Amino acid sequence: MKKRILRYVKHVFITFLIITISVILFGLYHGASMHYGDNPKMMDWDKDGPYVFYKNDSILNVKYINGNQNDGFFLEQKEHSTNSKISAFCYFPLDSTRFEFSINADIKKPLNTYNDSNKILAISDIESGYKTFRDFLINNRVIDKNLNWIFDTGHLVLVGDFVDRGFSTTQVLWFIYKLEQDAIKKGGFVHFILGNHELKNMQGNYDSSSPKYFHVASILEKQQHQLYDSNSFIGKWMSSKNTMELINGTLFTHGGIHPDLVNYNLSIDEVNEITSSKYYKPFYPKLKKTKEQFLNSTHTGVSWYRGYFKDDLTQEDVEVGLQNFNAKSVVVGHTLQSKVNRKFNGKVIGIDVKHPKDYHKNFPNSESEGLLIEKGKYYRVLHDGQKVEI
Repeated sequence: MKKRILRYVKHVFITFLIITISVILFGLYHGASMHYGDNPKMMDWDKDGPYVFYKNDSILNVKYINGNQNDGFFLEQKEHSTNSKISAFCYFPLDSTRFEFSINADIKKPLNTYNDSNKILAISDIESGYKTFRDFLINNRVIDKNLNWIFDTGHLVLVGDFVDRGFSTTQVLWFIYKLEQDAIKKGGFVHFILGNHELKNMQGNYDSSSPKYFHVASILEKQQHQLYDSNSFIGKWMSSKNTMELINGTLFTHGGIHPDLVNYNLSIDEVNEITSSKYYKPFYPKLKKTKEQFLNSTHTGVSWYRGYFKDDLTQEDVEVGLQNFNAKSVVVGHTLQSKVNRKFNGKVIGIDVKHPKDYHKNFPNSESEGLLIEKGKYYRVLHDGQKVEI
């Protein structure tokens, strides 16, 4: 009897072990990871900022948070004319570094279409990982170790979801702002194409935001949605950005092009006009499927669509969307990939990979990747600067 019980217990244990291992392997295959090793510096908010708000049409209020969790926080703030050149800095506590830049209140909306022979480097879904983003650009010679632009007249394309799920959203956004200014001076381009998480923050949906920013808003004596509203400088700057751009014949958008979008016969200009008009208006399905509903839907919208990787599409389904915008291929983020890759005869390029986080580690370990398009060839570019043709 005792042996029978032992055999039964052994059988149950082995079955449980097999099921557990299978679940773990299934999760890893689908991008799951284990979070560990939180760095306490994620709670170091001294010198955090700047947080910049319009007092009126002619005055900007620039604020920095100082202090700590134990003694409390206070604001250092100063008012500036919107006509002045405002010197600012952004501090990164993890490695005690900072970068400096100037705030220019004259915000210009980018073009939708670019035609030249310059190289393109694209990356997506950084998700508030400032260090990962910075180091990737250094290793791939977009910037030098002093954060100076060295990509000449190239295009750096940021294909959405640079916010949320981390403690460095402020650093990432101001870093993009700095890169944009630096690139212009050297004849280069930074394209910040909004993803669904930028839209969620602009619309007051913070279910993926770090708790830090709830507390930051409180210290600033604001509601969290005000961090990126139209009275916030960084919010106003974000709201000037596109959800779709065509660069040297390649279309860049965070989610993708639903095959039925062609039924609305829209140009890239019209897509960006419609999506930008809803940046501060959350979507909820309605019975009448207008072009506004279609483009802003969390299922069919260009910043949300996952059909290239989730639906049973044909090559024709993909081609019809590209032909509508005179594009030879489309580069998307949003849907996690094991590595940067090309699908549908090279027409769809997925670049959303799991990037390392600033303040914690994951198992299995992940490394950043991006896409380089140069002289008609496509390359996976790796975290250490290596490139592999695809």
